Amino acid sequence: MKIVKISSLGCPSCIIMNKVFNQIKKEYTFDLEEYDYDFDDIEKFNSGKVMPVYIFYKNGKEVGRLIGEHKYEEFERMLK
Repeated sequence: MKIVKISSLGCPSCIIMNKVFNQIKKEYTFDLEEYDYDFDDIEKFNSGKVMPVYIFYKNGKEVGRLIGEHKYEEFERMLK
């Protein structure tokens, strides 16, 4: 599994989600690519303007997205 995380330093929801996502990183193994909405070229992800965006890939294909604030259990469901 690979997760692409797109966030922004000035995004309140991104700051809130850091706690949840850091817990997920401790408990699950996955590849992670992180992008900053303000500085990186993210057009290829068609992420929109709501942050943060978590894009889940399995075997190179997108299998889901979480956009905005989400609970730990929603990440767990996506990773299983």
